[in-house]
Amino acid sequence: MAIEIKHRFVETNGIRMHIAEAGEGPLVVLCHGFPESWYSWRHQITALAEAGYHVVAPDQRGYGQTDAPEDIGAYTQLHLVGDIVGLLDALGEERAVIAGHDWGAPVAWNAALMRPDRFPAVIALSVPYTPRGPIRPTDGMKAAAGENFFYILYFQEPGKAEAELEADVRRTLRMFNYSASGDAPRGSVFRPMPKDRKFLDWCVDPGEDWNTWLKPEELDFYVSEFERTGFRGGLNWYRNVDRTWELMAPFHGAKIQVPALFIAGDRDGVVAANPAAVQNLKTHVPNLRETVMLPGCGHWTQQERPAEVTEAMLRFLREVEW
Repeated sequence: MAIEIKHRFVETNGIRMHIAEAGEGPLVVLCHGFPESWYSWRHQITALAEAGYHVVAPDQRGYGQTDAPEDIGAYTQLHLVGDIVGLLDALGEERAVIAGHDWGAPVAWNAALMRPDRFPAVIALSVPYTPRGPIRPTDGMKAAAGENFFYILYFQEPGKAEAELEADVRRTLRMFNYSASGDAPRGSVFRPMPKDRKFLDWCVDPGEDWNTWLKPEELDFYVSEFERTGFRGGLNWYRNVDRTWELMAPFHGAKIQVPALFIAGDRDGVVAANPAAVQNLKTHVPNLRETVMLPGCGHWTQQERPAEVTEAMLRFLREVEW
């Protein structure tokens, strides 16, 4: 009998959170990125549940059916980690292994950094842990980008990116998913361009027939979610990089001590933009057990390579001391 994914709502950290869950056993929490939802983990939820774990994938703050506070300042990493701590409380669980992809990876890393008593191990996909730097993040981005476009800086102005991305949600999601994936030809996307351009100018449209790792019905799910919610909630995460930097000052120089697994594609633009972060990961995460680099895989790690990601996660989870 196939394991069923069930859905419900919990109260956590002052918001109402939608979760997808399956299975029984030790708890594994799966945190998605931008522009995604619990559905990004659809391949892993049932596979991990069948292996004997209680798997919970929330729509994080600002996404899907979970509350999206109006205040832009309500999307710092302290809010987001607090949501997951409150999720454990709502589930009646003391501890969980936390996994995160894209923006979910900083949530996972910071949960392990700030609350190792609740999160005894961490799995991060695509985004390596980088300790708090000496300067404000947007100042560093402006210095690095110069006169070129950089998407995080473009996302800072409320309403600007929303207007572009929401004009045609299906086209936006098709272009972004393709362009950041291993399917896009090298050099065809994310090229240097003047900073007065828009985000989708940076991407390539593969056309409506593209359906390799993201099937039409799967794209339909994302489109229906973001047509309903818009992109503001997810974009607000980007608008808090400086505020989070300020709030994380007490953790400056701190290392993540719990066991960790890192998985990424060798064609992931995040990795390509900062290869030293992967090379130096064990310096900042001394209990890093394994780094798995997936050949030909782009940014959407667990969706592009579901079997390999699930296998690596299970290999790591079997060694965790709960």
